[in-house]
Amino acid sequence: MASPYYVTNNNTAQRGGLESGLPVVSQGLDSVRAYQFEIHFVPPKGLDLPDKLTLAAKQVSQIGMTSEDIEVNRVNDKLFYPGKVSPEELTVTFDNFYPINTSVANDLWKWFSTIYDPTTGQFYTNSSNLSDWKAQRATVFHLDAKGQPIMETRLFGVYPKSWKTAEFNYSTNEFHTIEMTFRYDFMEHVSNGAAVGSALNSTL
Repeated sequence: MASPYYVTNNNTAQRGGLESGLPVVSQGLDSVRAYQFEIHFVPPKGLDLPDKLTLAAKQVSQIGMTSEDIEVNRVNDKLFYPGKVSPEELTVTFDNFYPINTSVANDLWKWFSTIYDPTTGQFYTNSSNLSDWKAQRATVFHLDAKGQPIMETRLFGVYPKSWKTAEFNYSTNEFHTIEMTFRYDFMEHVSNGAAVGSALNSTL
């Protein structure tokens, strides 16, 4: 926190014996803005996609895990212990861009159809191997005011649960989007550049 300031008789702010025309404002309470983020995917193998997929994500839902309560009843007391932990679903909204060489919607559909291909009714069309349809990692980068990553929320064992287009409407004046819901097995939140835990790597 910045040192407190006070106004002198000539209406100038004074701090530490030095006079200035403006009060000293603390920078210690600054935080990451909700719009300062990027999300990257390391897609499954064999999909003819880039090694690191950076898509036009415009919105990412809350990321977290929840521990269920184990309720223990005694004679006159009720106690709680942490029980099974389950990750919450992740919903990402992508702009439906169509660059020259690829399409966001097509790339996302290609991944989703490895889980279930509605044209054939087949599951796991790419392979029965987990590494071929679960992404090794998805990372949400928290950015500072200069656009530099300062923290990372990492998700492991990611696969798409749903693929949905936004509404088409002639009267709407905005870009079209693709909404996907993802499931993941594990997660961690670290400062930028921290090593991934060996326990997480051993599960993939």
